[in-house]
Amino acid sequence: MRKQIKQAVSAAVLVTLLLGSAGCARVRGQQGFIADAVLVDGIAAGIDNRASVEKTLGRPTFVGQFNANEWYYVARQTKQLAFASPTPVSQTVLRVSFDAAGNVTAVDKTGVEKVARINIEGDKTPTLGRDRGFFEDIFGNIGQVGSVGQSGGTADNPN
Repeated sequence: MRKQIKQAVSAAVLVTLLLGSAGCARVRGQQGFIADAVLVDGIAAGIDNRASVEKTLGRPTFVGQFNANEWYYVARQTKQLAFASPTPVSQTVLRVSFDAAGNVTAVDKTGVEKVARINIEGDKTPTLGRDRGFFEDIFGNIGQVGSVGQSGGTADNPN
């Protein structure tokens, strides 16, 4: 009987440890294009065209917003500890530029050094201007707007 109680307690402790350690798990993520270095290095200016790039790398992650002759392939690997925000471990942005005939003119690659970090500052966005207090927020517009019927009106609303 005593041995069964010890086994039950041991099993309960083991289950608790397993569930507790699951909350501290490290999660790795892959987003976007899965880049193969050999295929990416195989794209060359003056040799390839749109069709060969699409056959080699697949459809782009997105096409340039201001220039449809630029294709972007984006790959990002992230890590995350438990419930924290994911942080980028590595990132590759491959930009393939084409001329008007559809031939590759340039291939540029950037990495994680271009990732911007945005620091969130509390629950309010700081703005330039004057700080208003509680009562100014409530009563600040009294006398600022013309009273009803005194406005000159507009063409849409002559009253």
